[in-house]
Amino acid sequence: MIGYITLGTNDMSQATAFYDQLFSEIGAVRVFDKEAFVAWGRGKQSPAFGVIKPFDEKAATVGNGVMIALPLSNRESVDAIHAKALALGGTNEGDPGLRQGGFYCGYFRDLDGNKLNFFCQN
Repeated sequence: MIGYITLGTNDMSQATAFYDQLFSEIGAVRVFDKEAFVAWGRGKQSPAFGVIKPFDEKAATVGNGVMIALPLSNRESVDAIHAKALALGGTNEGDPGLRQGGFYCGYFRDLDGNKLNFFCQN
């Protein structure tokens, strides 16, 4: 259903360095690479994740209540990628752990303040 999502950035080089390193941990590579828009994915048939300089040339801002959730296969992967995000300068928004219904996830904010989580259901 989702083709791709984008998060705004005010510093493209900082954002792409963060996500290049973070997504390399889960096998995602750049699938689109332009000056104002870079996206990562795992292939043409899977959704992509991008960072973009806003088209209106105004500052990118964080949407209150907006969060991107990205699936992984197991708890160890969630733990590892959450730790990697924090090591790259992201901020912790919730340690990895089991939530209700077998939902295991860890929350963080990227360098622009966007909220994400990696999760698994098992």
